Amino acid sequence: MHSSQRFDGIDSLRGLAMVWMTVFHFSFDLANAGYTQQNFYVDPVWTWQRTCILSLFLLCAGAGQAIAVAQGQSWGRFWRRWAQIAGCALLVSLGSWFMFPKSYIHFGVLHGMAVMLIVARLTAGWGRWLWLAGLLAVASKFVAAYAISTGGMPQFFNEKALNWLGWVSRLPITEDYVPVFPWLGVLWWGMAATQWWLQRGGRPPMASLRHVAPLGWLGRHSLSYYMLHQPIMLGGLALFGVLSRP
Repeated sequence: MHSSQRFDGIDSLRGLAMVWMTVFHFSFDLANAGYTQQNFYVDPVWTWQRTCILSLFLLCAGAGQAIAVAQGQSWGRFWRRWAQIAGCALLVSLGSWFMFPKSYIHFGVLHGMAVMLIVARLTAGWGRWLWLAGLLAVASKFVAAYAISTGGMPQFFNEKALNWLGWVSRLPITEDYVPVFPWLGVLWWGMAATQWWLQRGGRPPMASLRHVAPLGWLGRHSLSYYMLHQPIMLGGLALFGVLSRP
């Protein structure tokens, strides 16, 4: 069993992902308010940033699950944390529905995390097979898109009811979309790398990174921060808009 104090580096890396996410979201908010002219849906500058931010966050999530299992985390404690994530996911859907009724978030990052964490917990014993499972999970996205477009898979995978799987040939209209596939593969890789390291008596690779106290604090409170940062930024922009009127 390992002391959680040894893994502050992972918290710092998660905190870094949150800071990067904040910059990304604030840039989006500026464009959405008309202060800048950026296309966050097709411009590679922004789409690739989103992929990198999400990948970093899910790698940390996978590492965290590997550590939790190694430390003997009970199912009761797991479900308490899971309930917080699932509850926040519902709040995100509700809030986004008021702001973007035609493109509200029906399966975003927290929704995806709620599903993927259960799968990760149940598959923690797969060991080295997690590497292959991750590869297949990532590849399945591209295979499914090709199969649907060529008639090899039915079109109903594109329907909203099955969007959560990620096996689609066209992206749904939504403000945030983090389906199980391919993203479960990234989380599995984070678990696999961390388990491999722990089994050899070392710390997870990400834990050896330099601990930065403010980032570590942010990483330990990532869910609360995630839920608060957008309302605060949007409120600030709204206030700025009012005060800047002639």
